[in-house]
Amino acid sequence: MTIATITLASRARLAHLAQQQARLQHVTGLERIVVWLDAEAPPAEVPATHVQHVPPDPGGMRLAAARNVGARTAIELGCDRLVFLDADCVPGEELLPRYDDALRARPHGLLAGPVTYLPESVAVTPSTDLAALTAPHAARPSPAEGAVQDAEPEQQLLFWSLSFAVTAGTWQRIGGFDEAYVGYGAEDTDFAMRSADASARLAWVGGAHAYHQYHPTSSPPWQHLDDILRNGGLFAERWGFWPMLGWLEAFEREGAVERVGDGWRRARGAR
Repeated sequence: MTIATITLASRARLAHLAQQQARLQHVTGLERIVVWLDAEAPPAEVPATHVQHVPPDPGGMRLAAARNVGARTAIELGCDRLVFLDADCVPGEELLPRYDDALRARPHGLLAGPVTYLPESVAVTPSTDLAALTAPHAARPSPAEGAVQDAEPEQQLLFWSLSFAVTAGTWQRIGGFDEAYVGYGAEDTDFAMRSADASARLAWVGGAHAYHQYHPTSSPPWQHLDDILRNGGLFAERWGFWPMLGWLEAFEREGAVERVGDGWRRARGAR
């Protein structure tokens, strides 16, 4: 198969990455591309066939730029099907075959499989029976095994970049991710909007299961507050509405941000 997996990784997710790549390393013909996000060079133990480095800039990690580098690397290697999988996600046994079949059937679409968020009690190893743990996140459809279901227009904003697939031609038609987004948030929602404009309709791929390995998070994500304000404002300028409203409203309840007309900013007097 002329297919590539593209994964963004950092030292904080190196152990998760190892579990992901252990499930991919025996797939015949697969190009496994990892794009390293930390400032320092990627360590020798990064388990991939191709490793690229996209260090952060002062605004934060360059997630959009890193995905573009990964896709460009895959296309230069001759891959015409691109599967993006975050470092903390491990693929189910049928993830690649299901994405591969769906890409052949719908080469002009933006394809997304179900995601199961594993509890803290599950430490994934190469022998973990992932299928027995399947519990797709309820926010998005999970079609029957092998089915591909068109998203409703309002579901385009349910696109998550942690697991998705496109053909190389569709990627190039969309134009990749917008590198004006730096740090955390909104770059994937912007990609979904531009995909719709490029007639790359979102579709849900039954059986292309990804399993998100547990790691501590905060809700709302306080460490990304400034990123969310900056990237949310950029998104709003382009599309006329703010993304990530749930987080912004949570920050507002804590007195950290405030509304200004149709926008948001750090609250006066907030740290």
